[in-house]
Amino acid sequence: MRQAGRCLPEYRALKEKHSFLKLIQTPELAAEVTLQPIRRFDFDAAIVFSDILVVSEALGQPFSFRDGGGVQMKFVLRSGRDIERLNVDGMIERLQYVAQTIPMIQKALGGRTALLGFAGSPWTLANFMLEGGSAREFTAAKTLFYSDRRLFIRLMEKLTSAVTEFLRMQIDAGVDAVQIFDSLGGNLAHNVFDEASGHWMTRVVSSAKDRVPVIVFSKGTNGNWEALAKTGAHVLSVDWTVRLADIRARLPPPIALQGNLDPALLNTTPEVVEAQVRRILEEMRGQDGHIFNLGHGVPPSAKLENIQSLVATVRSFL
Repeated sequence: MRQAGRCLPEYRALKEKHSFLKLIQTPELAAEVTLQPIRRFDFDAAIVFSDILVVSEALGQPFSFRDGGGVQMKFVLRSGRDIERLNVDGMIERLQYVAQTIPMIQKALGGRTALLGFAGSPWTLANFMLEGGSAREFTAAKTLFYSDRRLFIRLMEKLTSAVTEFLRMQIDAGVDAVQIFDSLGGNLAHNVFDEASGHWMTRVVSSAKDRVPVIVFSKGTNGNWEALAKTGAHVLSVDWTVRLADIRARLPPPIALQGNLDPALLNTTPEVVEAQVRRILEEMRGQDGHIFNLGHGVPPSAKLENIQSLVATVRSFL
């Protein structure tokens, strides 16, 4: 489960000593945070502890965290000159701390647990980079898409190359699968989703899918299943706003589905979590290719007993 460690007391203890950026940029610390939820819950898969914006930073646009919460980019992409400043050359060397983390995790996992690498989608990265960080409404990327398509394409070509190289690096370092997070895909109108986001993810997927399984999660894009299937991903993650069995019926069988418990349920009780997990499992009974997961990341307020209830319910389901 994405961000599974951030509700753990052992993670919070590390955060008291180290900044978030220190944690992700120090291989020993990033490996430790990755392993913490595995030790506690024995999940079937771990996901490398990092952040989607490490790619932006490696391209030359650093980020930090605002005191009141949210991400702040060091500068905003406002012009073609700013976009030209983004440097794909040497990016992988600047991200070696991620490559160094992966073998440490794999050694500790000892082949018992799968390890996932990940990256943000080009569209989602573009939103943060053009907006200058977190925003109540992300509009800058859409404005560029509609008003200056040539410059939009230039930015997306750079980001697609960067994301592709970042995932290849993680595969070379030893991850078992990779996931692309298109967290802001749902901001797009149905008729432009493929052109603004899906097309670029398809290019990224094509570079990795013959080496490891590729998962695509595009949050809120529930009217674009054909475009998502066309990306070539082996697995599509599904948010919690739709019935998983209905999506299964719409997609060809080779594509597996991942999801889709509402993360807010982890703030309730073990009994409520068990009932809702069973509901999804019953809906998907007899269906091939279902990976049980949340419909988004683990909330920081999640109760540990609820995560344990989720794991126990899935493992005991017959």
